[in-house]
Amino acid sequence: MLGLLSLPTVGGGDGPQGAGAKIRIDLSVLDASGLYGPADGLRALSYEFCIPDRSDAIAQVRGIDGSVVMHRARGRIGCSPNQLLCIGSTHQPAYLEVLQALSELPYVARIDQAFFE
Repeated sequence: MLGLLSLPTVGGGDGPQGAGAKIRIDLSVLDASGLYGPADGLRALSYEFCIPDRSDAIAQVRGIDGSVVMHRARGRIGCSPNQLLCIGSTHQPAYLEVLQALSELPYVARIDQAFFE
């Protein structure tokens, strides 16, 4: 767990294609529970990434991230027509390990914060 606290927030880590470089979220704003904001308004951070629209990829991601919801949509991240948009949340046990495991999947290019408008 302590090793994951040192994950880079933007870039760095294992080089440009490394797992750490894929996580483009400022993890320093999150508390130990995966929440951020003022004490009287803590909230979870939502993140998004794209995966191939294949049953093996879907099963693998669902096995890692119990919070993930998948959509056939581009999202802000810009998924292609043959990909699924995945939305996850830091409001789950071991969110840092979840993000790290997702970033290590070869078909996940990057993980960005999701903004809902």
